[in-house]
Amino acid sequence: RTMSGDGAAGGARTAHVERKTAETEISVDINLDGIGKNTINTGIGFLDHMLCAMSKHGRIDLTLSCKGDLHIDDHHTAEDCGLALGAAFDKALGDRKDIKRWGSAYCPLDEALSRAVVDISSRGSAHIDLNLKREKIGELSCEMIGHVMESFATEARITLHVDTLKGKNDHHKAESAFKALGVALRQAISSDAGAGVPSTKGVLS
Repeated sequence: RTMSGDGAAGGARTAHVERKTAETEISVDINLDGIGKNTINTGIGFLDHMLCAMSKHGRIDLTLSCKGDLHIDDHHTAEDCGLALGAAFDKALGDRKDIKRWGSAYCPLDEALSRAVVDISSRGSAHIDLNLKREKIGELSCEMIGHVMESFATEARITLHVDTLKGKNDHHKAESAFKALGVALRQAISSDAGAGVPSTKGVLS
């Protein structure tokens, strides 16, 4: 694979990343200090819907396009979109100074309730339990929904815990989880002036 991109400059927490493999071709533009506007076209409608929810409630401006081998299945496209989005997030975040570092959120959607907890730890780690029962939602395999989060966390270099605590409808459960992720990210990357590097190690890189 090849991954290229431009990171934050002049204090702007923005990035552009392109990821090209034999399986997918992805372009991502991200602004961590946005208003939640987004244009997302992964080729998988339900994945677009989930990333839109994360962007909107995270106040993260996001433009993402993907041309993937959907004639095979959804795996490469969903996974690589998560990886490219995580790489863009990492580049945009920059030196990880003067941020709150931790964020958490509970978000309901009708009967469903999800919790997301984020640590901008610089150690990619994801622990996801969405308790989904269906094989697919739209054209996205349910097994890939949590995997998108895992892929994102790996390249973003964050520790991520997302759990769906209750719910009956799988669409509601997944959407509440991505909304919670967005809100938790917004909290974790928000300004904490004077915090310096929020680690007793003195570095988060």
